[in-house]
Amino acid sequence: MCYDMSFFSNIKLISDYLNITGGQDISFEPTYHKVAQSFCPWPVAVNEDGLKIKIFDWGVIADYMNTPEKIREYRTSMANARSEKILDDTRSVWHRLRQQRCLVFSTGFFEHRDTGGKKKLPYFIKVKGQEIFAFAGLYNYSPIPDPETGELTGTFAVITRPANPLMAKIHNGGPNSQRMPLLLTHEKGLDWLRPDLTDAALKEIIQYEFPDREMEAWPVNTIRTRKEDTAQVIAPLDATLFPAL
Repeated sequence: MCYDMSFFSNIKLISDYLNITGGQDISFEPTYHKVAQSFCPWPVAVNEDGLKIKIFDWGVIADYMNTPEKIREYRTSMANARSEKILDDTRSVWHRLRQQRCLVFSTGFFEHRDTGGKKKLPYFIKVKGQEIFAFAGLYNYSPIPDPETGELTGTFAVITRPANPLMAKIHNGGPNSQRMPLLLTHEKGLDWLRPDLTDAALKEIIQYEFPDREMEAWPVNTIRTRKEDTAQVIAPLDATLFPAL
């Protein structure tokens, strides 16, 4: 799955990715680690009468979550959307949201590996040679207006798919093992935002497996304890101390 991400780069790089002007006025505090269940604000791209950069909150609030009590009850399980449900499960909320597509930008993400010890070992994973990259996502506006602004909050989920060989070695334990976020190339990312994307084209994209040869990963200290939000979060541990990938 994908419950831990970073974005410690410049928003302008998203403008360059989308080949649009603007976005520099968006307020976002760079971060080396945020966890999904904090429902944190995050930079995404949507196509709403043109490509736009927005700050949405992680964790979809679906239309059926129309009271604060329902949001508290259901939202914690809405950080990720399984790719298999988008087209194949017509009863799923992800099927209903398949036309509400976004790109979720990141500088890296974290996953935990079972190495046989008492605790799983976190890894930081990124795309080689790229300051930022994008995951495929789905979004929805909360049906309940913000009590302070009266606006409908944008919320998103990261799509996950079966893991490629590298991620299968890292995400090797637990009930949702052998999965990874749906990483997209630049070309596929722009295609993902096309408003005329057919279900056939959508299926082709969600079945795309990002090549593990274009990814790099290294072990890091635990990310499950409170610490300063600095580059130390992603500082590599000595990989020779652990079983090789």
